[in-house]
Amino acid sequence: MSLLERIVAAFDRDQVPYALVGGLAVALHGAPRGTMDVDCIIRHTEVDFIACERALRSIGLVPRLPVTASEVFQFRAEYISRRNLIAWSFINLSHPMEVVDVIITHDLATLSTVSKRFRLGKIKVLSPRDLIEMKRLSGRPQDIEDIKMLEALLEET
Repeated sequence: MSLLERIVAAFDRDQVPYALVGGLAVALHGAPRGTMDVDCIIRHTEVDFIACERALRSIGLVPRLPVTASEVFQFRAEYISRRNLIAWSFINLSHPMEVVDVIITHDLATLSTVSKRFRLGKIKVLSPRDLIEMKRLSGRPQDIEDIKMLEALLEET
């Protein structure tokens, strides 16, 4: 089972409201895009942060930083503003290429998702319009390229 399949299964089992963002989301919307890590967002409640950490730990991922879910939830604004932390990152120490970044700058509760068919079921992905806006705010060169591809896909529909 792939990392993505294990993440989705763990999130579904632990009832973590999530959406994929980043390169995988771009690819699932139909634009060619390679990426190594899995980026996602969750709802910003302490319960959901705790469930997210539990789900990711259950599949062998541990936080890169020595902080708990409750601490990330409680100090999220400070981490963003004072430490420029935009993602709560998890890694599989036995397989260091397995990385999950939980983006903490955006709350899933304020965004829309779509379901996409994936090998063993459905996967939740941030809607193209919200993904474009999220990428526009980051301003990174790769995100600007992703925006162009996503906008071209929207024009086709």
